[in-house]
Amino acid sequence: MIEVRPAVPDDAERIADIHVTGWRETYAHLLRAEFLAARTSDPARHRARIAGGSPVFVAELDGEVVGMACAGPSQDDDHPRDLQLWFIYQYARAHGSGTGQALLDAVLGDRPAYLWVAEGNPRARAFYARNGFVPDGQRKTEPSWEDLAEIRMVR
Repeated sequence: MIEVRPAVPDDAERIADIHVTGWRETYAHLLRAEFLAARTSDPARHRARIAGGSPVFVAELDGEVVGMACAGPSQDDDHPRDLQLWFIYQYARAHGSGTGQALLDAVLGDRPAYLWVAEGNPRARAFYARNGFVPDGQRKTEPSWEDLAEIRMVR
């Protein structure tokens, strides 16, 4: 059974683990293993985000928190929409379970929004396309992430 709910500060440890594990599982084919092994996610940062009122949601699958997502005001100067999906991550074992869709629905609904997604992540790109997002031609690389290429998708 899937349940999506607003995150509470007690979820911070699990959210941090999902964040790091999500990076390692999602980007293993795009980034060096040594780079991914060195990534960390601070539970205190997530706890502060939640306590500060950021709309972080978690997905539970059979009572276990397996995913998280957050959306809010655009973080880009040249934003095509006012609402941006800031992040959505889940454990790979939850892929195909419906938790990703439930999280996206919780944070965005059917509102116009945009997001950045790794160019070399066909699974995520297909998921967003099924939800009405299309590439708008914008591309950037993240120097601090081994020049990981990202594309912007908008709906």
